[in-house]
Amino acid sequence: MYSKKPFIFTTIIFVAYFFIILASLCLGDENLSPIELFNFLVRGDEIQRMIILEGRLPRIIMAILIGMLLASSGAITQTIFSNPIADPYIIGIASAATFGAFLAYLVGLGDVYFGIVGFICASIFSFGIFKVSNRASLVTLLIIGIAASSFLGAFTSFFTYLIGEDSFKIVTWLMGNIGFASWFRVVLLFIPLTFCICYFYKHKNELNILLSGDDEARNLGVDATRLKIKLLVVSSLAVSFAVAFTGLIGFVGLIIPHIVRLVIKNYNNALVIPLCTLLGGLFLIICDTLARTLLAPVILPIGILTAFFGAPIFLFLALKSRSML
Repeated sequence: MYSKKPFIFTTIIFVAYFFIILASLCLGDENLSPIELFNFLVRGDEIQRMIILEGRLPRIIMAILIGMLLASSGAITQTIFSNPIADPYIIGIASAATFGAFLAYLVGLGDVYFGIVGFICASIFSFGIFKVSNRASLVTLLIIGIAASSFLGAFTSFFTYLIGEDSFKIVTWLMGNIGFASWFRVVLLFIPLTFCICYFYKHKNELNILLSGDDEARNLGVDATRLKIKLLVVSSLAVSFAVAFTGLIGFVGLIIPHIVRLVIKNYNNALVIPLCTLLGGLFLIICDTLARTLLAPVILPIGILTAFFGAPIFLFLALKSRSML
């Protein structure tokens, strides 16, 4: 029977996008009304237009793109590992990408290489986790992820300490920061986002088969291991470029897929993937707007806000799922 829930949910998300983007454009060091915002864009001088078009707008778009990358990769990772907590942040993939991006920074490589080196490190780490997960329980996978994240985080913290007084920029980046947004970075993020989402959606039917288990997938002619490795590589690509430009932003890839599945009551990846992508962007732009305005003119690292909202939401979802068993 056809359900209207996905359509209604999608409509709500798009309406929310309109109002949140408008609010985000209006709020900042200097708060504007919608009419004042329009006057800034149409009749304002060059400086006023630059505040909106070169300051606030690229940051808004970058927050949306990062949220989309993290949420979609989270949904895919959970399916690959058949594990509801297999978020790239929780199992250490994001930490590996952060370590790679940090190495690129230390050797003086440009912005483009942050994502590339992060992708290499995240892919290597993902293969290791994938091999272990075939023989490990849920608890073991979680322990390995936490241990690996701590180990890689120790290296990052050590080099940050050695840098000394110039490490403040790195520290804020590690806490999650979209403050370095620019149109150049927006374009760089748009390329891997487009590729990853198209690749994920292309394999939506195979992903649905994976939900039934590797044996069932094999019976239906799907090479589960090979497919999972390919999807894991692409998922690592998404996480790597997100982390390269904004640092560690947790809980987006963990809670968004759970919320989507809970709302639409459907595990079909033809619906889950696009809805996770849309909701992830919306969630992060809300967090970034709050990060810029709650203690203005002080701007909070966005990672603080995602953890503040994400942790209790995930706890609620976990308890709700347990009560339904």
